[in-house]
Amino acid sequence: MIVVGDGSDDSGGPEYDTDFRENPDEYEIGRGEEGVFKVEPYKSELLPLWSYKEEESARESAEAIYERYEKYRENDEFPGMDMARKYLQMGYTRAMRYAKYSGGTKYGDDGEELEPEQWADEEKREAALVFEEYWERVREDERYRNAKERHRDQ
Repeated sequence: MIVVGDGSDDSGGPEYDTDFRENPDEYEIGRGEEGVFKVEPYKSELLPLWSYKEEESARESAEAIYERYEKYRENDEFPGMDMARKYLQMGYTRAMRYAKYSGGTKYGDDGEELEPEQWADEEKREAALVFEEYWERVREDERYRNAKERHRDQ
């Protein structure tokens, strides 16, 4: 896989210089949410659907992302399936950060992690739980697990 830039920062910067729909064998699963802002064409298809503002928008978002997941699954597109899983996971982790930390600020000015609150934002907690439900559905999907194993074996 060719990477534009050093690839060390997933929060911004250029995408990979690869169309992963056309070249699924070049897709690397990575850890957690790696690649969510770089793996095309999936980033462009999933990012516009992603929102965790409050429970209702999270539910609409998670449902739309899960529908995409099902389409990727029907087409045997493991990179798309995995990216949908990552967007659901990221919905959970981002919403939970705001649920636990006022304003989503996890670190103080000194760089030290702040003490989480129980619950700083109850609405974000509800949004996180919506994403968690859909994220779990993907993780428990036998077809996803089999496709992941096959992809790793390649």
